[in-house]
Amino acid sequence: MNSSEYPVLVPTKKSSLSVLPTVQTRPCEQLFSFLFSSDLSSGWYRGFTLFLTFLFYTSYHLSRKPISIVKSELHKNCSTLIRPPNLNGTDNETWCDWAPFDQDNYQTLFGAVDNSFLVAYAIGMFFSGIFGERVPLRYYLTTGMLLSGLFTCLFGLGFYWNIHSIWYYAFVQAMNGLVQTTGWPAVVACVGNWFGKGKRGFIMGVWNSHTSVGNILGSLIAGVFVSSAWGMSFIVPGIIIASTGILCFFFLVESDFHNCDLNCLPSHGKQQGPEKGMFLFLLSLCDIILQGVMEFSLCLLFAKLVSYTFLYWLPLYISNVAHFDPKEAGDMSTLFDVGGIVGGVVAGLVSDQTGGRASTCCVMLIVAAPMLFLYNHIGQHSLGTTIGMLLVCGALVNGPYALITTAVSADLGTHESLRGNSRALSTVTAIIDGTGSIGAALGPLLAGLISPTGWNNVFFMLITADILACLVNRIVLRHTSGEGYQNISANV
Repeated sequence: MNSSEYPVLVPTKKSSLSVLPTVQTRPCEQLFSFLFSSDLSSGWYRGFTLFLTFLFYTSYHLSRKPISIVKSELHKNCSTLIRPPNLNGTDNETWCDWAPFDQDNYQTLFGAVDNSFLVAYAIGMFFSGIFGERVPLRYYLTTGMLLSGLFTCLFGLGFYWNIHSIWYYAFVQAMNGLVQTTGWPAVVACVGNWFGKGKRGFIMGVWNSHTSVGNILGSLIAGVFVSSAWGMSFIVPGIIIASTGILCFFFLVESDFHNCDLNCLPSHGKQQGPEKGMFLFLLSLCDIILQGVMEFSLCLLFAKLVSYTFLYWLPLYISNVAHFDPKEAGDMSTLFDVGGIVGGVVAGLVSDQTGGRASTCCVMLIVAAPMLFLYNHIGQHSLGTTIGMLLVCGALVNGPYALITTAVSADLGTHESLRGNSRALSTVTAIIDGTGSIGAALGPLLAGLISPTGWNNVFFMLITADILACLVNRIVLRHTSGEGYQNISANV
């Protein structure tokens, strides 16, 4: 087959692009293109894609949150409850717990369940970006959300099927962690395809609030059922994420075809062979990794360690220290995510105005360390203090995390040295978030191992991780000012 037989996208006189039949369109996309002119359609699609990807990743985090809420129901203080007279068994201390979490090592078991998800997520993330480059993002996201809904529901069905095997819950969580890696690289690639660098920090700061919104909704939904039938705390979020997967299949528009740069299109002219093109792409990608990606990846590792420890253990900490019931502890923990929304938006806005992503992260990390110390020591003295400290800590912990995983990833993934290969955004995002996910796995694991020795030691671990993140960020700042990093990191 010669080059003339390949379908192409042809520029028209109005500087828009005529899309030949090889570009797949959905009925709704054809309808919207008919209703709007090309200029209005592009702007409408941009906002619609931002809304859809926000909704999609909200559902991803919504389905992750229930386990942290249900922990305090799976193991609680049975001595404060009235035991039913017809209940079999003689152990008055654990009669109300759910086996196998009724044992003395229940915190270690919780850590094992958390890490089944997080280790699988961290491993899968390094491969997710590679698949994301080669599979249509719409299909990739749809499959991931449908499978995630299935495994989330399976965890909740353990309640109705009366399953008490730690291996069942660990396996389901591991599979869920693996399929959830489809989400982040794909949604960041979609947003990066539609928005330029000019306002990327602010736009992605607002957009990245889906993480906190999902955590809040997941906490509230799980809290409704946690004391009566904790299985529904998983089944309802599972149904929600599966439903958004169906929505993705019918409505997601992956990239701005109407304003696509001609460099990203096939042409009739001379083209580089696939081997040479791949070699040049890998060479450029290695250049990007060596000049910014690795430093930010390590910074995210420690920042995500802190964030995910709060995600999985904050409700249990509040329940144990402040003596709230599971629903109240879950509701109170949402304030940390409310602060995270504000922190992500402020970090993005400040980084846009100052032009320094790394310096913005560094300042927030420096302030976060003493705030974590104060929260552990005075955070539970009164309701007002608890609310205020949770909001402040949430903003300072999640602000750098949000900035690195969104704007920084998009900046590096769409850098000019990648020669217009916007699909590289998926790989760069996966590398950064995959490295960060190692920290996300370590944090809850260490919390499970350390918490039996006292919550003070857990907070010392979190403060240490925050300081290490700040030190790595200082390396980024030093390299930013160096000659070798001016081309790539100056705007980061």
